[in-house]
Amino acid sequence: MDYSLAIENGPETIPGGTGLLLIHPSIGETDRIDTDFLKTDTDAFLVVSTRTTAREVEQKLEYYDVDETKATILDTLSVERGYSRRSTDDVYYVSAPDDLDGVVDRVERFLVENEGKRRVSVDSLTEMAYYADDDAVYDAAVDILDLLDEHDAVGIFHLSEEVHEVATLDRFRDLFEGVIELDGDGNVTVDV
Repeated sequence: MDYSLAIENGPETIPGGTGLLLIHPSIGETDRIDTDFLKTDTDAFLVVSTRTTAREVEQKLEYYDVDETKATILDTLSVERGYSRRSTDDVYYVSAPDDLDGVVDRVERFLVENEGKRRVSVDSLTEMAYYADDDAVYDAAVDILDLLDEHDAVGIFHLSEEVHEVATLDRFRDLFEGVIELDGDGNVTVDV
């Protein structure tokens, strides 16, 4: 199954099972790319949020006019930060951003429990590595990419270029079938 890819300078479609790495500056405006990816040609999507709370994700989706009825959110921050939280039908929590097994498990459950065209956004691998470590996050990314392939879904994974060493960036770059690069001026290049 092919998925439309509404990202400038990218191909019209990508095949199911594709994982895209979004490399961006720390202050890069990734929301536009992320929300365009999520709202196009999609029956259901999961946002794995390691940078913001579920409430902030909901505000972002509303601001960018993304159909929130298709959204499931995994909030990895609120428990650790002591914020009040209530699981709902479409908002889930893990104990901390370094609970990578919990993250992978929730991605798998989302893919199993939803049908049709499914998309996953992991925002971000950089934050996960801050709490865990590069190797553990790499392994979790491999697991999620395997799940996308198994379930004919697609995903976009954020990685901040300024935080990681070149060798780490290259290692992650080699893992993904497609790489989207956003520069400080908002220019987008896509290699799929």
